[in-house]
Amino acid sequence: MSESIHASASDAFERADVQVHRTSAGLGPEEIIEALNGLPGDGPVMIGVRSKTKVRAPIFEAVPRLAAVGAFCIGTDQIDLEVAAQSGVAVFNAPFSNTRSVAELVIAEIVCLSRQLFERSWAAHEGRWRKDAKGAHEVRGKTLGIIGYGHIGSQLSVLAEAMGLRVRYHDIVNKLPLGNASASESLDALLAGSDFVSLHVPNTPQTRNMFGAAELAKMKPGAYLINASRGTVVDIEALRASLESGHVAGAALDVYPKEPKSTADPFESPLQGLRQVILTPHIGGSTQEAQANIGVEVSEALAAYTRFGRTTGCITLPAIDAPAISPGRSRLLNIHRDVPGVLTSANQRVSDAGLNITGQRLETQAGVGLLLMDVDAKSDDPRVESLRADLAGLAQSLPRRTRLL
Repeated sequence: MSESIHASASDAFERADVQVHRTSAGLGPEEIIEALNGLPGDGPVMIGVRSKTKVRAPIFEAVPRLAAVGAFCIGTDQIDLEVAAQSGVAVFNAPFSNTRSVAELVIAEIVCLSRQLFERSWAAHEGRWRKDAKGAHEVRGKTLGIIGYGHIGSQLSVLAEAMGLRVRYHDIVNKLPLGNASASESLDALLAGSDFVSLHVPNTPQTRNMFGAAELAKMKPGAYLINASRGTVVDIEALRASLESGHVAGAALDVYPKEPKSTADPFESPLQGLRQVILTPHIGGSTQEAQANIGVEVSEALAAYTRFGRTTGCITLPAIDAPAISPGRSRLLNIHRDVPGVLTSANQRVSDAGLNITGQRLETQAGVGLLLMDVDAKSDDPRVESLRADLAGLAQSLPRRTRLL
């Protein structure tokens, strides 16, 4: 596990008898390959990462026994999901665990921007006593425009409304509003009518630099921009120009196009030095509560996959909510190309081994099939290992993706 993943993750792994190797730093591709290939034994291995460690195609190719990747965060854009899926590698994340923490940070930034707290704190540090009401406002009665009404955006909506803000949102998918929030008829309408605009979109080709000079110009004069989603969403140079012109009154950013790999590396941004801008070091989900919840959620998902083949919540493989393995039984997991005849061939192998199927689940997704098969023999029965080898030898089976659980 890399990047100082919370200690709560170790408990689930310990219960599942999974040996854990930790590093506090984000690893580069060659370091990941060396670390994974250097693990003892020849069984399946997993890696746990946060946002800095990139798991790209060369890693899947160089580490054929990589069985699963755990993203101990919400986003998964640091992982090549398509290659993972076609390689039969399970990827799990924590889409819900830190939503509250991010939403609370945005609320804090809304208040700080509206009251100019950072500018006035800065002045006090310099010995200037800015005790006046100029430019300071309550947030009650103001309008918050949320772009992206997913898990974080919708929770932010609830918190903001409780503080007396009017909430409008825009999403490319029709979403049911919570509370008294309302969907905006268009993005332009939301920008024109919002005192605060908060971005909560994923990193996709469609969202990269989606907020540039044109969008900033459409914002209500004197409004504030908050980005706690992805650093690639906002054109930083365009934002600086809009801030310097006074059209955008202030901004709060927690994510950036380029971020340091570790706390020892320097941070640089064109927005540094602007006193109406709050810059935080990607800490939206960095609360003890969120990190503990993420550690538990992702590690339990990884452990359940390695023990039972359970893929509930998996992004890259078909979803199977597999129960625990019954006493006296064995379970085999097989990942294969989704072509006709696989199940027939697998069942024939069971018959040839002299075993009986006591439970079976097959699900497919995007050209990949996941087969879980329980048989009436213990794992130390030679027939079970023979069956595993036969299933692995099927022409449709993905290499190293057949194992005894």
